[in-house]
Amino acid sequence: MHSSPITSTVPFDEDGVHHGFLRLPYSRDDSAWGAVMIPVTVIRNGEGPTALLTGGNHGDEYEGPVVLQELAVRLTADEVQGRVIIVPAMNQPAFRNGTRTSPVDSGNLNRSFPGSPTGTVTQKIADYFSCVLVPMADVVLDFHSGGRTLDFIPFAAVHILEDKAQEAACVAAMQAFNAPYSMKLLEIDSVGMYDTTVEDMGKVFVSTELGGGGSSTARSNAIARKGVRNLLVHAGILKEPLTLAATINLDMPDGDCYSFCEYDGMHEPMVDLGDEVKAGDVIARVWPLDRTGQEPVEIRAKRAGLLAGRHFPGLIKVGDCVAVLGVEVD
Repeated sequence: MHSSPITSTVPFDEDGVHHGFLRLPYSRDDSAWGAVMIPVTVIRNGEGPTALLTGGNHGDEYEGPVVLQELAVRLTADEVQGRVIIVPAMNQPAFRNGTRTSPVDSGNLNRSFPGSPTGTVTQKIADYFSCVLVPMADVVLDFHSGGRTLDFIPFAAVHILEDKAQEAACVAAMQAFNAPYSMKLLEIDSVGMYDTTVEDMGKVFVSTELGGGGSSTARSNAIARKGVRNLLVHAGILKEPLTLAATINLDMPDGDCYSFCEYDGMHEPMVDLGDEVKAGDVIARVWPLDRTGQEPVEIRAKRAGLLAGRHFPGLIKVGDCVAVLGVEVD
């Protein structure tokens, strides 16, 4: 049995505000005794619940890093009852590189859980979260957006779980986050996900998709900023009023919510995010790249719903996700 090679330069059980690093030794050509240094902040004040707040699970998604960097500066120990652990960029190598996956080992952190203490850099990071940080937490918030290749309406998300009491606790936390949309999300690629590891430990887990295109906006950052404080209030860590507005509840009842491309070409969206579509509606067209005089391929919705996500770049490849539909529920 191997222990994690990652060590923390900050204490987890001392009151106050502590800024430092999760240090992962990484010997490489340009630094024989080097390390991957993952910034972390721990804010603690007495006994109480623990919130683990993460961003940068994928390195090209920015609402989480922006808002968590700010929270690490602004949040004081006097405001807190319990503990807040802030990791703005879980996959620090990918974040520094501006890419979804790590430039070190091509690892997709969100497909590498529960990880391994003797594996690649990405697997070692996953293992540390699985074995050290998540067990400390009562509630976990992991910020996501669409990165460079997808764009989403701004939603907070939970999963359907076998444990209905745990699912209800996750839904309540999602509603407290209070994004403009609240989604029960159907994952199409759940193997190795952080979400699954956290949920399997019985924790309250909330994720987000707050935009995309490899950047953030003033609106998406404001949604994240309000949501994280609301979640800390809901967890009993902050003592302030919830800031609530209307949210539209969405569900993803089946695989027909996803559409995938079977052609290489130029992507033409035919509906915009938030638009309602009917089964059979054309939601995108794919134009040929190397000839004129040829009709585009039409991609049609397989069911009725609201366009919750879409392919972002102007070019599209075989196998790319074209569109994601959500179904409005009461």
